Amino acid sequence: QVQVAESGGGLAQIGESLRLTCAASETIPNMWVMGWHRQAPGKQRELVATISRGGNTNYADFAKGRFTISRDGAKNQVYLQMNSLKPEDTADYFCSLHDIQKRQDYWGQGTRVTVSS
Repeated sequence: QVQVAESGGGLAQIGESLRLTCAASETIPNMWVMGWHRQAPGKQRELVATISRGGNTNYADFAKGRFTISRDGAKNQVYLQMNSLKPEDTADYFCSLHDIQKRQDYWGQGTRVTVSS
């Protein structure tokens, strides 16, 4: 059973940075895409960024230039470096792993990011 778990959320001031970590269990699919999504209070969950096993990345428009997704294949971990944080970045951030062959998604429990002035 694939499991993913997020860490690294917390409180930040406007303009500060946070780094989120997503750790996947040792048994992960051979073909996958991992991603970060977020859900602000009262809003729908939205995509932040994705990265494939091969390293291809994709970003939401609001994340381009401020957020960077990266991976460490040896550790089965994916990271989201968030710079120049804004109050509108306040949300619960969720890690996902998409098994391309099984067309199945796995989600973490989320980690909260709060950006205040």
